[in-house]
Amino acid sequence: MGFTGFTEKEFNALTIDGLDARMAAIRENIQPKFQAIGEELSERLSNTTGHDMHVHIAQHARRTKNPPNDTWMAFCHNKRGYKKHPHFQIGLFDDHLFMWLAFIYELPDKTDIAGTFLNHMNDIHETIPDHYVISLDHTKKDATSLSEIDLKQALSRFKDVKKAEFLIGRHFSSEDPILQDGQAFIKEASNTFETLAPLYKIVME
Repeated sequence: MGFTGFTEKEFNALTIDGLDARMAAIRENIQPKFQAIGEELSERLSNTTGHDMHVHIAQHARRTKNPPNDTWMAFCHNKRGYKKHPHFQIGLFDDHLFMWLAFIYELPDKTDIAGTFLNHMNDIHETIPDHYVISLDHTKKDATSLSEIDLKQALSRFKDVKKAEFLIGRHFSSEDPILQDGQAFIKEASNTFETLAPLYKIVME
């Protein structure tokens, strides 16, 4: 089945009270759509990056009490896991969708990656549009546009602070019409990851 777009139901799933009830809604309403996106995007992303990209859908298996505020899927060259590697993400909070090239705190070589990016700051500014946003913590909704952030300070923090992260990509309001059009969304996601791919290639090389 091709991806048919997101509806209010998927975003509303992240407002349901209780871990079990929210997880049931995520499994029923969101994860099948992630699966459909993965089937349409993984080959395109493999061609874009030059790496075989495997789909990982967050299961939130470690949670025993608090329901997740967001949920996501990841594309990674590693078949077994994604958190210790650079990866691409698509995910939802209750009020927006995010698309990221993500470097999270579990990366064993994040100091080296941060150093590489600090040496390529001009490339980042030349490659990535100003309206793309940066997050320094994947658990929070906040993000700052590339045009407004102090990139050197953000990357230095990513390098020096153990729990610091660096995610770069885009936010879409839950009401954005493009999310409701399956093929328009796939094209937009593909174009977004194509834009971010040069940064992925810098660190993978």
